[in-house]
Amino acid sequence: MNPQQRERIRENAKYLRNVRPIDPEEVSEYVDGQPHPAVVRRTLSEEAFDLGLVEREDGMFEPVGEDPVRPTFRGVEAFPESAGRDLEDLLVERFGPDWHRGESGDRLRESIRRLKDEYFRNEPVEYDEHAALAYAIYHLPDNYAVVQYVLDELAETGLLGRRLRILDVGAGVGGPALGVRDYLPDDALVEYHAVEPSPAADVFDRLLADAGRNVHPTVFRETAEAFDPDGDGEPYDLIVFANVLNELGDPEAVVDRYLDALAADGAVLAIEPADRETAIGLRTVERAVADDADRAAVYSPTLRLWPGERPTDRGWSFDVKPDLDVPAFQRRLDEAGGATGEFVNVDVQFAYSILRPDGRRRIEFEANSDWSAKMAEMERHVTERIDLVAVKLSRSLAEGDRNPLFKIGDGSQSSDHFAVLTNETALNADLRTADYGDLLSFEQVLALWNDDEEAYNLVVDEDTVVDRIPA
Repeated sequence: MNPQQRERIRENAKYLRNVRPIDPEEVSEYVDGQPHPAVVRRTLSEEAFDLGLVEREDGMFEPVGEDPVRPTFRGVEAFPESAGRDLEDLLVERFGPDWHRGESGDRLRESIRRLKDEYFRNEPVEYDEHAALAYAIYHLPDNYAVVQYVLDELAETGLLGRRLRILDVGAGVGGPALGVRDYLPDDALVEYHAVEPSPAADVFDRLLADAGRNVHPTVFRETAEAFDPDGDGEPYDLIVFANVLNELGDPEAVVDRYLDALAADGAVLAIEPADRETAIGLRTVERAVADDADRAAVYSPTLRLWPGERPTDRGWSFDVKPDLDVPAFQRRLDEAGGATGEFVNVDVQFAYSILRPDGRRRIEFEANSDWSAKMAEMERHVTERIDLVAVKLSRSLAEGDRNPLFKIGDGSQSSDHFAVLTNETALNADLRTADYGDLLSFEQVLALWNDDEEAYNLVVDEDTVVDRIPA
């Protein structure tokens, strides 16, 4: 198709979008040479994001809706079978139908062991073809699930539009991209830019080859440091850093630079595994960015409730969601290796941060010393019963069901604070039932210092009232 025909198709689409659904057969009649309707449909699909058009199931095009995404999300139970088959097709093409057995199976299992060891020791990960496929087998399902839980925090407050320009930095094998695709409704319109320099980009291309009618992915095979996010001057609505910050030499500088390419009402989604080093590393980056009030504020989960205060505790905080069903490709590789469970990964545990340059927060709340103690001053309250407000920052960290223990924070703390539920009543049960990231008020909680843990324990007993503060 020549440039004149393409421009004529665009002109007709711009006119018809305000009149009626756009039919490629009708548009074909208005273009010199009358290109085949299938060629017109492909051209409209290629131009869809710029024109603001979504393709319907019947092949017609119409303007993307202006209302935000209304969440219908109820969690993730399993990795999609269709994507699992695509991955297995890739494995069969590379290693044959018995990819999970023999030498190829041994190499994939050894690659997974090496990846886990390097992550545990916080060492740089080198991705060759085997490592990329091993990563896909072990991490695609949890990466797919995690991004949907994080996206839902924006959608639940009406901050996720239906027309989205997304930049995925260190996109890997495509777990987050698949999660974004399946979270959004079919009538959302997405331009998805993925930055990935390693052979993992080949897996991404394969798994996102059929991204859907209205998701338009492009892979840039560059490093995060080399890629220019301002290259075309069009800002992004979401910039995703999923499991990549711990691999960058200077993650704070990278995030700061990428903020320049973010729309004023956009958001950075930073995600890392729940293990100590990567989770704390994520929080370090978050704090460095949020300390500059002109750059971005923490939307969730670690809200700063006291104006002018900043947290300096170690910052190890993560969420836990229900396990996924075991996907067939993980089961095959694990069973061929002795069925030890070593190569099954269905845990959904992650640290995350959502940053927004417009200063919006998931819960708009400001603490006041007239009715709330400040964690930065907790030393003066030891052995006293106090009132305070705090964000719930963990599931129960206690072993067993006795005395559930939860990490909490108010954005001013220099030491870890834990709420310990020693006697649950109807008036304090919100501590146990509240979700990660929820804001809680505590009345008459007993403040104690724990020498062994070098942390504060806030004892919630029959005299304590805990209430969830709604968003």
